[in-house]
Parts: sequence; C-alpha cells; structure tokens
Amino acid sequence: MADASKDSSVYYVPHSGWYPVVLAFGVMLMLTGFGAWLNATRAGEPASWTQTIIGFGIVALVLYFWYAKVIAENQEGLANAVLKRSYVWGMGWFIFSEVMFFAAFFGALFYVRVLAVSWIGGDGAKALTGEYLWPEFEPAWPVVANPDPGLFPNPGESMAAPRFSDVGSWLSYLPLWNTIILITSSFTVHIAHLAIKEKNRQKLITWLGITVVLGIVFLILQVEEYVVAYQDMGLTLGSGIYGSTFFILTGFHGFHVTLGTIILLVQFFRSLKDHFQPEDCFGFEAASWYWHFVDVVWVGLFIFVYVI
Repeated sequence: MADASKDSSVYYVPHSGWYPVVLAFGVMLMLTGFGAWLNATRAGEPASWTQTIIGFGIVALVLYFWYAKVIAENQEGLANAVLKRSYVWGMGWFIFSEVMFFAAFFGALFYVRVLAVSWIGGDGAKALTGEYLWPEFEPAWPVVANPDPGLFPNPGESMAAPRFSDVGSWLSYLPLWNTIILITSSFTVHIAHLAIKEKNRQKLITWLGITVVLGIVFLILQVEEYVVAYQDMGLTLGSGIYGSTFFILTGFHGFHVTLGTIILLVQFFRSLKDHFQPEDCFGFEAASWYWHFVDVVWVGLFIFVYVI
C-alpha cells in the first residue's frame, strides 16, 4: 500500500478504502440518535438508546480496524519520514482544537461569574437589567438560588471546596483526590516514556499499567461525585447556571479522561507485543501528549470550578 515508503521526499498517499465513509455514517447515526433521545426526553416521550448504541458500535469497529491497519503498516516499515511528520502535525492540531473547545466553556464560566452575576445583582455596566429580571437576586457564586426554587431543592449546598483550614473536610473531598490521582498519572506516564528511551520493556509495562489504573480510579471517583451531587445535594443539569456549567465542564472532561484511558490501554497492549522502540514510538508519545493535556485541563477545572 506504500510504494514510495522508502523515499522520505514523497508523501504517502494510501489507496482508497471504506473506513472514512463508514465512520461518517456511524457518527451520523450516533449523533442523530443522541439528539432524538434528548428531544424525546425533554418532551416526556418514550426515548430509546438503540440508534445511538448502533452508531457508537460502528464508530468503535471502524476505528479498531483503521488503527490496526495503520499500526500494522508502521510495524512493516511502510511509513516514511514525511508520513510520520504528518502524524505529529495532525496530533498537534487535534490537541489545539481541544484547547479551543475547553477555552469556550471556561470562557462561558468567566462570563457568568465575573460579568452576568454582577449585572443581575445590580453592579456593572448593565446593572439596570437585573432590576427588571430578578430584583431580589444576590450576586454570590455559586448561584444556588434560582427564580424557581424547585430547581435546587437544597439551597446553600454546592461542590465548592471546603475552607483551607478544614483539614478533615479536605481529606474526604473527592475532587482533591482526583487532582492528586491525575497529577500522579502524569508522572507515571512520563516514567513509562523514559522506559522506552531506556529500552526497558518491563519498566514500560509496569508504569503504563499504573497510569491506566489511575485513569480508571479517577473515573470511578467522578461517578461517585456525580451520585453525591444528584442524590444528596439535588445538584443537576437543571439546577440553574451553576448546575449547567459544573456538569458541562466536568462531564466533557470526564469524557476526555475516558478516551485518554482507552488510548493508553491500547498502548499498554501494544507494549506487551514489543511495538515501541526509542526511535519509533509516536503512538505512545501522542497518547502521552493527550494525557498531559487532560491533566492540565483538570488542574484548571479544580482551581476555577471547585476552589475559587
């Protein structure tokens, strides 16, 4: 499939294949199915996950065969220097797009907390607006009091961090433990990367495995945090602007952690097959870049969503 693979001056152009078409079809099924589920749920009608699950299955299957083909070609030495350079640029732009994705949500959080809350509370350039929209509003974050009290049955409670002097509460604060876990995982994946450079296969497998386990533990604690929010605090997506920003930011980050954990798990299985060499390990490097990005986003979330 790569006639010019040995010529580093020629860009690799693969033969036509079915992967992109079927992948697009699967994404279409998944997203339209999810949209239909949201509309049906909002309208109080019976909703089904069938189409979404089928679309997700198609996407997962195509990605499995597609990535397996790319890995096989690389193992056969078919990927030349130009193609490998395109992988680096492609991953770089992908992470940049993810930075912009989260920047939009952090920007929304900033707008609400710094500008909108003050305006509705009677301060700032648009203060008069709040006098008409919500005269009794008190400009304090997190906003846990809504025009409709039924949206937040336990007013006064939030997922905000405890006081710095309250050591006992910090020790039981799930977001703090998740922060420690993700920061630790950045070090463990870096040690695994060093193991590739040192050609230490056992060290690579051990530390990469620890990183995967840390990712899974993070997700388990994230689910536990959501259970506490929904069942004990009444904090949901419908709990006004605080509930919306909290779940959208942490939820999308949780999705990225899930994706990153799966990617690292694939690299773990590849390491068992002795795939990585010091001069040829971009698959692992791309996974580690993505994981470090996810960790940095969480640090931002912990500071701006939980602490400040």
